[in-house]
This record gives sequence, C-alpha cells and structure tokens, in this order.
Amino acid sequence: MSTSKTLTFTLFIATLLASCNAAANNTTQPLFPAILIFGDSTVDTGNNNYPLNIILKATHIPYGIDLPDHKATGRFSNGKLIPDILAAKFNIKQFVPPFLQPNLSDQEIVTGVCFASAGAGYDERSSLSSQAIPVSYQPTMFRSYIARLKSIVGDKKAMEIINNALVVVSAGTNDFILNFYTIPTRRLEYPFISAYQEFILKRLDNFLRVMFQTCSQIISNQNQNSIVRFRGC
Repeated sequence: MSTSKTLTFTLFIATLLASCNAAANNTTQPLFPAILIFGDSTVDTGNNNYPLNIILKATHIPYGIDLPDHKATGRFSNGKLIPDILAAKFNIKQFVPPFLQPNLSDQEIVTGVCFASAGAGYDERSSLSSQAIPVSYQPTMFRSYIARLKSIVGDKKAMEIINNALVVVSAGTNDFILNFYTIPTRRLEYPFISAYQEFILKRLDNFLRVMFQTCSQIISNQNQNSIVRFRGC
C-alpha cells in the first residue's frame, strides 16, 4: 500500500473512531442494528479456534491478557480488536463473536458476527499457505448466517437488519505479509509491488460483488423491489 493510501486509511479510521465517540456521547441507542465482519487476521475474533487443521490460533498467552477475564479468545491481540471497538462505540455490543463459535445465542446472531479468518487472503495462495478459512468461503458462511437470522426474526426483519448493518471488510494484510513478502512465487509473477496491489484490489472488488449478489439473491426474494445496501467501512 502506498504512503498516501496508508495515510488516507489511517485518517479514515481516526475520523471514524472520533465520530463513534461523538455518537456515543449523544445516544445510548445502537446506531446500527448489527455489525458484520469479513477479512483476515486483523479482524478475526476467534473463527480460527474451531477448524482443527488451522495452524494460526490465538489461544495462548499473551493473547487476551488485557480482556476482563485475562484469557485468550482467538483474537490476535492482547485485548479488543477494531470490530469490538466499533461495536462498543456504536452501542451494538461489547464484543463481536466469531460465526463458528458453537451455541451462538439468537441475540448474538441478530446483532452481528465475524466471518474473518486469521491467515486468510484475497489471493487464494495466502489461505493455502496458512490453511486458514479462505476469504472466498466467507460469502458461504454469510449465507448460512442469513438463513439463521431469517429463522429468528423472519424474512422482512432480516432484510432490514442486513440493509442497515455496519459491514467491515479487512483486506491485504496477509496477502503481503504471509504471501508476497514471504513466498517468492508471487514476487516472480509480479516484480513490482504495484502490480500485486492491483491484483489484490481486483480480488477485493470481486469479493464485494459476490457479497452484493448474495444479498440480492437471498434477501430480495422476500421483496423483489427491495434495495440491498451496505453501510461499510
């Protein structure tokens, strides 16, 4: 990522968090009905805990040492991740659970979950090297989520929740750290990093298109005139 893009992203996050603080001071009501998280290590709240074959797991010290119970939860952090911080600041909930967590309550489903997997990438080779849940599989997980959401609140309310949810997509971290800079294959294909950046951006664009198509196909079946929109960051 170029310096200008990195600075823009950093300023965006800072502005978003400042807006969260201002909003939190003005209301105690959730500003979004749910939060939905897609992506990689930076936003995985614990999905990697469950598939047995996954190598990357944050289930040991020092992960989680600053959480209330001081236990590792699968987050690659000493405490909360950005999804948890956003969810708390927007008064949705304190922690965003991983979708693969067994026995998720109906309330957790209604207010949103995380589909991200640490080690995953938009380049399929990133997920192969880490044995993470591929990003390309996350829309399938999302379809399962929508099916359960509809069984809890009904088709109409599910469409309303999805239409107004805050959607966070993390991209690029593992594709560069675990793939481009670590495994020589992609560097041979893309001698200039800008070319690999464009490759990842195209994969990200395709992922977002699949997500919109998924919503359109599943949710708009309830109402052919409904408009699916994501409030994402």
